[in-house]
Amino acid sequence: MKRSWGDDDNIADKAVYSLITMLGLLVRSISRRKSTAIAHLLGDFVYKILKTRRPLVEKNLSYTFPQKTPAEINAVVRQVYRNQAENMIEVLRLPMIKTREDAARLLDVDARDIIAKTLAVNKGGVLVSAHFGNWELLAYCTGLLVFSFTIVVKELKNHAIDRQINLWRTMHGNKIVYDWKALREGLRLLRNGELLTVLGDQSDSGGSFFTEFLGRRTTVFLGPAYLALKAGVPLFVVMCRHTRGGRYTVDIEEIDLSGLGTSKTDAEELARRYTKTLERYIYRYPEEWLWLHNRWKRTS
Repeated sequence: MKRSWGDDDNIADKAVYSLITMLGLLVRSISRRKSTAIAHLLGDFVYKILKTRRPLVEKNLSYTFPQKTPAEINAVVRQVYRNQAENMIEVLRLPMIKTREDAARLLDVDARDIIAKTLAVNKGGVLVSAHFGNWELLAYCTGLLVFSFTIVVKELKNHAIDRQINLWRTMHGNKIVYDWKALREGLRLLRNGELLTVLGDQSDSGGSFFTEFLGRRTTVFLGPAYLALKAGVPLFVVMCRHTRGGRYTVDIEEIDLSGLGTSKTDAEELARRYTKTLERYIYRYPEEWLWLHNRWKRTS
């Protein structure tokens, strides 16, 4: 990482930034196979020794998969930590992905359906994804391989890391917009025929819309649904997951907008539709999702 400190960065933030900078230099100086091995060791260390949020992860998985035995739950939990460590290492290696050929060695994506219904007809589109697989690699490589788009992001508390990651996110044509500006700016982009990507799986701390997610009632963001309906553009769920050989594959599904207008009730129905699609992938590939997030902190 290139140093990018501002006056608003405190000593602790600078220390974390420096530590991650050194780790980035290390993993970019060795092969991807070796960096993946380091990621797995790091994931196992957090899982076995630090046990960071492990009770929360175990509880969430046990609620969602009551049919699984404790041994089966533990196996998924361990893989969750390995995958998240691998995600972090892959993000630190993003600057090494410089060409379409580099991206194609990592990601398999067929976005012809998205293109046919959006860019090919001068129309925008909303792409809803989740903290599933490697969402950062998905955006980065798709920007190189297929098309560029705007990513809705949440500003990190560590401003130096936030600036560096946003620099990487936008290296090859993608743009970013912070979540607090996403509704107004997103609507403008969609009406201008551009694509907007939103992670739609986290809870809405200030929202009033509740629905079922993985068997429990919780808040769901209406932003992606509102934007798609208001702009009159299609909405796709785009999910990235690990496959053999250290590669990733992308699954794309268009969400049916039939029978929907632009009211809040319509936005709520559309949010239910894409939430069910996100659920289906998490149920099928539980090790890919970010279970460390306290997703059900608001249930009523």
